[in-house]
Amino acid sequence: MTPEDSKLLKQDPDGLITYEYLANHIDTCDADLADLVDNLVRVDLSGQFLASTARYLNAIDPDKYADTVRHLVAATIDKDREHRYLPGILSALYGDNYADRAAELSTTDDNFRRIYKRLFPNPESL
Repeated sequence: MTPEDSKLLKQDPDGLITYEYLANHIDTCDADLADLVDNLVRVDLSGQFLASTARYLNAIDPDKYADTVRHLVAATIDKDREHRYLPGILSALYGDNYADRAAELSTTDDNFRRIYKRLFPNPESL
């Protein structure tokens, strides 16, 4: 990342510039990934770009980006108070049949449990 890029990203008002930078430089930004994620967490107040980045990185390489995706999802859970982006994370990361596996996933994945509990506060299956 160049100093000019860094300066531009620090002025990002909502996360869109950082998300676009990451998407446009995915092949060359691994060394800067932690800084990009930290910037997203700092500026994305709604969780929109945190969730998009988590889904994007998971689609690119779920194993390589597993830790980063977990961090992004945890931040999304904290920021998405209106639950606009959490449903998309469930299906993108856990598959369309996540509800059938909710009990299992809740015991093995803290982020899944937290999302599921927020979206379905009184689940009969858990």
